[in-house]
Amino acid sequence: MKAVRIHQFGGIDALAYEEVSLPEPGEGQVLVRVKAAGVGPWDALIREHKSAVHSPLPLILGSDLAGVVAAAGENVTSFKTGDEVYGVTNPEFVGAYAEYALAWAKSIAGKPQSLDFNHAASVPVIAVTAWQM
Repeated sequence: MKAVRIHQFGGIDALAYEEVSLPEPGEGQVLVRVKAAGVGPWDALIREHKSAVHSPLPLILGSDLAGVVAAAGENVTSFKTGDEVYGVTNPEFVGAYAEYALAWAKSIAGKPQSLDFNHAASVPVIAVTAWQM
C-alpha cells in the first residue's frame, strides 16, 4: 500500500510517498481503508519534532481519518467489515496518511450519513478539542 512517511524530522521536504506493508489489526484495533485523512497543525509539529508526542521513525503522519472497516482485530465487536467510520488512529496522532490505517476501536465511531468522507475526516481532533473547552 502507499503511505506518506517521514524518515527524519524536518520541513515539508521530509515527506516521502512510498510503498509500505499493509498493517494487521491487533487486539482492540480495526484496519480502516482510508477514504480521507484530516490535516491539522499537530501533523507539522510532529513532522518538525516540536510535539510532546514522540513516535519512533520512520512514521506515517496523520491522526484524523474517515473510511471503511477492512478488518477487525481480536475482541472488536463494535465494528464489522464494510462499516463506514471516522475518528482518530491512536494517542500518538500518527498513521492516517495511508491507503489503510490502524485505529483503536475505542477511538472511532460510525460515520454520520450526513457527512461525506472528506467532511468526516475534518471533524475528530477539532471537535474533541472544542468539546473539552
